[in-house]
Amino acid sequence: MSGGRRILLAGESWSTTSVHTKGFDTFHTSTYEEGAWPFIHALEAGGWSVEFQPNHVAAEKFPYTVEELSVYDLVVLSDIGANTLLLTNAVFTGGRAAPANRLASLAAWVAGGGSLLMVGGYLSFQGIEGKANYRSTALAEVLPVVMEIGDDREETPEAIVPHADGGHEITRGLEGDWPGILGFQRMTPAPGAEVVATVGSHPLVVVGQHGAGRVAAVTTDMGPHWLTSPFVEWPGYARLWNQLAQWLTRAGATETER
Repeated sequence: MSGGRRILLAGESWSTTSVHTKGFDTFHTSTYEEGAWPFIHALEAGGWSVEFQPNHVAAEKFPYTVEELSVYDLVVLSDIGANTLLLTNAVFTGGRAAPANRLASLAAWVAGGGSLLMVGGYLSFQGIEGKANYRSTALAEVLPVVMEIGDDREETPEAIVPHADGGHEITRGLEGDWPGILGFQRMTPAPGAEVVATVGSHPLVVVGQHGAGRVAAVTTDMGPHWLTSPFVEWPGYARLWNQLAQWLTRAGATETER
């Protein structure tokens, strides 16, 4: 652990290529987007330092070893499939062994006292068509949830309202109903885990312990599209992420609590 308030966020980027057809002629356009900035701004305003590795950067730059991870207090994975962290260019196209299995190293780092948060999305947990595929990795035993087999998305385009009773330090000041969300991922709490917010009959925020480390799962996005604009603009948005980061890293805890 770095002893500070340093976060590594991996994922939350995508590119889109479109084919335009106008009679005889066609042409292509492409765009690149990042969805992490509401989350990053909320945490930076709370005094955290956030290093952001978009998917294409994390593919090559995400830490390989426990020692490399130890400079961070919290690692956040959001909308980044397991393959991006397992199959680097050297492995997939070059046929060369990686220095280590990065997800196994991440699991070992958490067991030794690190903190891990996975945030939902089309390439989190199991994801669309099961392509995120974390259920088959070393993180399956680390996360505080049991993932489904296959596609775990629950689309709620009519918007569904999350709820918290405020009985946990993560949801302090956030009691009651939250702004609606447009989707989430179905899963069940792992043995010993604690559900601190729900959406319908499903868990929304789940926390737990793995070895000496703390872990959390948020089963919806950190921004649009599953989070509505009213949710991102809600004063509780920043409070939720900051209190969750504080709990995960024990920020402000006494020495006997560490």
